Amino acid sequence: MFKKRMFHQRNTTQTAQDAEFVQSTPKQPINIGKGLKIVPIFFLVMLIVFTLFQSVYSLEEDEYAVIQTWGYVQVEETPGIKFKIPYIQQVHKVSKASKQFSVGYDIDTNESIHRESFMITNDYNFVNVDFYFEYQITDPVKYFYASEEPEVIVKNLAQSYIRDTVGTHSVDEVLTTGKYEIQSEIKTLLQERLEKEDIGIQITNAVIQDAEVPTTEVAQAFKNVEDAKQGMETAINNANADANTRIPAANAEADKIVKDAQAEKEALIAEAEGQVARFNSLYEEYIKFPLITKQRMFYETMEEVLPSMNIYITDGSTQTMLPLEPFSQLEVNNSTNGGE
Repeated sequence: MFKKRMFHQRNTTQTAQDAEFVQSTPKQPINIGKGLKIVPIFFLVMLIVFTLFQSVYSLEEDEYAVIQTWGYVQVEETPGIKFKIPYIQQVHKVSKASKQFSVGYDIDTNESIHRESFMITNDYNFVNVDFYFEYQITDPVKYFYASEEPEVIVKNLAQSYIRDTVGTHSVDEVLTTGKYEIQSEIKTLLQERLEKEDIGIQITNAVIQDAEVPTTEVAQAFKNVEDAKQGMETAINNANADANTRIPAANAEADKIVKDAQAEKEALIAEAEGQVARFNSLYEEYIKFPLITKQRMFYETMEEVLPSMNIYITDGSTQTMLPLEPFSQLEVNNSTNGGE
């Protein structure tokens, strides 16, 4: 109890001393005029700094600067630190680099956009086609002032030409053989239209990123067709290879036959010409010496004919006929055996 009372007395004494110190301390007057002088100076410094920032801008190598001065427009292309009149000249930067956009899918997330990719072909088949485009800004003034949203215009035109072009081709061409033709046609049509619109944009590339049929059954059917085409091409290539092997051999055989026939022809002609020359020679001899020529021809003919004839010796009647052939054969055998 005593301790509590002592603590209360100490607190009371300290409070009284604090109150006396506060009453004895003189109050300092607030200088409002000095604060009011600092505020305009601060705003003036900020305005000068802001004006300096408005007077300088930097330009990269891949940028255009479109400078507008009270309605007059000029283009700055060289990179570096540039100066402009603050509050009067407005600077708009435009990139020179190639830009991209897609149709049928989101180029950032790669997610399909069905309302853009779903199309119909000229043979009344459905197909999903994704396109990727690249473009560049060739005229920054027209790009900035000729339209409010030039990228939106380009994409809308691209979608229109894609649907028109795909609609003139069969589904087989869209999926396989006609991709290059479709890409080139769309790029040409889109660029011609942009030149008419004159918005300062040029299409540099148009590519079919992906093309597929919407159902698994149809996809399998087209795969079967493609496999059949590849099989047909393989068979044609094999047939051509076999033909390339057989045709030269057949040509060589035919050339050999022709050459043999030509040689036989020439031999027959030579033989006939020799016979004619021999006949003419005999005829000339016959005219000079008819009897001698006849006898000579008779003897020559008999020399040719007798070796192949069977000779018989007769006494003038048909009862006794001795074949000469055994005797001549015996003579030949004797001469072969050495005349024994």
